[in-house]
Amino acid sequence: MPAADPQRAIEAVWRIESARLIAGLARLVRDVGLAEDLAQEALVAALEQWPESGVPDNPGAWLMATGRHRAIDRIRRAEVHERKTHELGRELELRGEAESRDLEAEIDDPFDDDLLRLIFTTCHPVLSTDGRVALTLRLLGGLTTREIASAYLVSESTVAQRIVRAKRTLTAAEVPFEVPEREELEDRLASVLEVIYLIFNEGYAATAGDAWTRPELVEEALRLGRVLAELLPEEAEVHGLVALMELQASRIRARTGPRGERILLLDQDRSRWDWLLVGRGLVALERAKRSGGALGPYSLQAAIAACHARARVAADTDWEAIVALYDALAQLMASPVVELNRAVAVGMAFGPQAALELVEPLRSEPALGEYHLLPLVRGDLLEKLGRRDEARAEFQRAASLTQNSGERAALLERMAACSPRNGA
Repeated sequence: MPAADPQRAIEAVWRIESARLIAGLARLVRDVGLAEDLAQEALVAALEQWPESGVPDNPGAWLMATGRHRAIDRIRRAEVHERKTHELGRELELRGEAESRDLEAEIDDPFDDDLLRLIFTTCHPVLSTDGRVALTLRLLGGLTTREIASAYLVSESTVAQRIVRAKRTLTAAEVPFEVPEREELEDRLASVLEVIYLIFNEGYAATAGDAWTRPELVEEALRLGRVLAELLPEEAEVHGLVALMELQASRIRARTGPRGERILLLDQDRSRWDWLLVGRGLVALERAKRSGGALGPYSLQAAIAACHARARVAADTDWEAIVALYDALAQLMASPVVELNRAVAVGMAFGPQAALELVEPLRSEPALGEYHLLPLVRGDLLEKLGRRDEARAEFQRAASLTQNSGERAALLERMAACSPRNGA
């Protein structure tokens, strides 16, 4: 086999297997940072050996066995005196091929407890938000530091520092490599869902740069969400998050025009929506509803997205149902952003004046002081009411606040359209 073929095969295998490999090694050595180092050593061994020997029939099992042997070697060489460490080394060596679970079966199972432990570890609340996102993308997504930096438009050194700090924090805090007990699961799961949705949102609506979206982050968040849904099939909010992401992602192709301009939801050509993703999202939402309990925040947002998805043309949207869903969402997670979104729905259901009355008090909310969507929504409502001078000022303010160059250009166009020479 030509050398180039194993190289491509190794890259593909790493992207598929790295999360489970690191998870399995972390269970053995009880240290996420060390587990990643061992996994990288196994990858180097593959790069050295597979071009000559060929890709093994079960490359994941090969990488796991290699990583295990490297772990045993490290422990043997380490100058440590704690009995716990010596016991761990003996335990690893004695286990060998006689582990309680067959190694190849373990590697072939994409939804195992080790992977769930790794998800809860990389998303642990002890880490900063940036640290959780970077570590999750690195260890669970298999993304390189360069890929993460490119997706978030920051330097590689910044991402590398976040990852290093996150690993050190986990070690210093002695975070156990385990799935939380039932009484702790809800709080810890909230952190996991938050991280996955943060990754999705950065992909769906990029906060900076020239592109509206970053598809690689959307795909990664969808993959993580789907994996988590299989790992925790009884958790309604996991299915709610998956539903929300599937339904929102279904619109991506329709969100930009031929010149790269942004197309708002109500103006989109819905024939360009990905109806396979819509179907998957509706199924996930039904799984959330079947839990029997009240819908959580992600499930309610998914239900709102489903109202849009069920309307094949924008005019058929059930805006009163959406307002009711926002009312329920506001009771669960009251926030200025939820109130702003609710105001938009009220405007569509009951007119711009009713919506503007809800928006006005939000102007004094400190949390929305630099939020560009507040002046954008207010400007849109003012424009509909014929108050074009005020609308123009709002669009100008929104343009000054956004960090996305494409959105800035669109807002400046709206501002120009409200100028006196363009008036009726």
